[in-house]
Amino acid sequence: MPRSAVLAFLFFCTLSAHAAEAPWIRVNSTHFSVLTDCGEKRGREVILRFEQMRAVFAQLLMKTRVRMPEPLEIIAVKSDKEYVQLAPFVRNQPISAPAFFLPGEDRNYIVLDLFADDSWRAISHSFAHLLLNYNYPPTPGWFDEGFAEYFSSLRLTDKQAQMGSDPELSLAWQEDLIGNQTEVRNPSKSLTALLSNPVWLTIPDLFAMRHDTPNYQEGSHHTLFYAESWMVMHYLINKNKLSETGTYFGLVQNQKMPVEQAIQQAYGMSASQFEQAVKDYFRSLAPLFQAEDAAARPGTRSPGGEIYQFPVVGPEEVGASVQSVTEADAQALLAEAALRLPEHREQAMKELQSIVSQPKLENAVAHRALAWVDTEKKEFDQAAEELDKAGELNERDPWVHYYKALVKYSQHESTGEPYHGLANMIQDLRAVLDWDPDFAEAYNLLAMARLEGGGIRSAIEAIKAATQLSPRNQTYLLNMARVYMAGKQWDDAAGLLNSLKTSQNPQIAQAAKKNLEDLPTLRKYGVLPRSEAASASPKAPVSPAAKPKHREQETADDREEDTSEHEPSTPAGAQIDKRPVKFLKGKLATVDCTQAPAAVLTVITGRGTLRLRSEDYKSITLIGTDDFSCDWRNRAVAVNYKAGGKLDGDVVSLEIQ
Repeated sequence: MPRSAVLAFLFFCTLSAHAAEAPWIRVNSTHFSVLTDCGEKRGREVILRFEQMRAVFAQLLMKTRVRMPEPLEIIAVKSDKEYVQLAPFVRNQPISAPAFFLPGEDRNYIVLDLFADDSWRAISHSFAHLLLNYNYPPTPGWFDEGFAEYFSSLRLTDKQAQMGSDPELSLAWQEDLIGNQTEVRNPSKSLTALLSNPVWLTIPDLFAMRHDTPNYQEGSHHTLFYAESWMVMHYLINKNKLSETGTYFGLVQNQKMPVEQAIQQAYGMSASQFEQAVKDYFRSLAPLFQAEDAAARPGTRSPGGEIYQFPVVGPEEVGASVQSVTEADAQALLAEAALRLPEHREQAMKELQSIVSQPKLENAVAHRALAWVDTEKKEFDQAAEELDKAGELNERDPWVHYYKALVKYSQHESTGEPYHGLANMIQDLRAVLDWDPDFAEAYNLLAMARLEGGGIRSAIEAIKAATQLSPRNQTYLLNMARVYMAGKQWDDAAGLLNSLKTSQNPQIAQAAKKNLEDLPTLRKYGVLPRSEAASASPKAPVSPAAKPKHREQETADDREEDTSEHEPSTPAGAQIDKRPVKFLKGKLATVDCTQAPAAVLTVITGRGTLRLRSEDYKSITLIGTDDFSCDWRNRAVAVNYKAGGKLDGDVVSLEIQ
């Protein structure tokens, strides 16, 4: 029998045999939830490691709040046999790593094999990317990958964290152990070995290199790009130069300053001097990395050579609750995860259909999982039927409410037809947000639903919430542009579309370019020519401004809006704001919020005192802090702004130093 067939058979048999095995439980902490069959002690250990990783991330990037705006499902199984039934395949074989990260548009999954020690380390690189995407503005590939590599060197105990060693060396050693090659050392896999060679990428080349897709599936990062990015981040973090790095990004991304000039202005040294500083820093650490390599031996869980040690939150500081999970629910939850991987979908479908066919086992999870598949296949009527059955079994399941809204949205986007049951869709999304107030995708769907109902102001509020929670999600930015177009906020729409037309996502770039082409016509006539509207892609509608409003479907609060009152007072002939973005460093003397949400910042520089305005201080891009404060006084700041006169202007971004 082929290996793939054997694995498929094992998947079906393993899930069906759970009733005779140890019961499943769910362990919940403040920020995470783990489904496991390995007992309460191991479940609490997994929760602790994720809470510790979250705390270390916040400490490294000086974040007072770490958001997780997309639900994360963690599944921790006790045996290799169970893990293989869920693991993705590479070249028709299950991956060797003892954990994997599976991204999704509605939720993310992390699956751990607890038979392996410290299996969480195999997803630490991916977890760093996940947290960056939700909690840090868009940055170049070298920053993201360098931070993720640095983060993946993390080792944890119940009391202490160790960080700074060569991440690829430890992961390579782990792969050797998994592959039963315990007598074979391969130090050439290390990033240290790469950097020990005389040839490095120049810093301008590294900083300009395109590397926009994070490597979510763990594997070898044994390239000079990863190695040098890791060492640059090592240097920046441990030399306390992240604030200067924020200044560098402002110069390059907002002012479009050349890389070498921006390095000079931000770091106070030339690119060649910066490169030499990083090389000297690496050479100062090389003996420790070599000691780490020499100390690594089979069976050694924590080889020597770690660079930095610091305390972390311990078990007594992480509260966790435990609840039992029925075998039928556990089987359905495992199958729901397995559906996300094509190699497991067929067997997962069989398991789910078996569950829903047995009255004693039937549950809402199985029906909602089948509805997800129907939605993916654009079989919207069948999806709605499954969700109705799920609602009858558990009307409080927030995922049932979410998928009901998703079906309506997906059907509308796929067919271009009006929403069916718009008021119910909005009500379902409100129920979801009551459950998880930080769920960015729910805000995105709510914005599109409100927009269809004619509630421009409430749509703007919802889409702003989505983009603030997930600042790197370009789909949300594209939808924000659509909302602005519908509200006749042409300059705001044009600014977003111009930034998106160069996206590395071809669908986003194409949609942005098309909307930019249509913008003058919409602005002049309010509608598109019939032929252009008919040819619009259903996945990226030309503009809601060209659609009729279905006011009979609006909710009461949307009907209270008079959209004519909220149209901007910009004259019809107004032009896009083409003022260049300027940069300054100075002292923030006062903040005047008496006309909130507008704010006026008084900034003292060597050239004089500037009064910088913001129509809505919540829209200011912040660096070095999470929340704007009207009480700031005498704070060192770096500001990007658009000048009005010589001593005034409009704030673009603000870095608190």
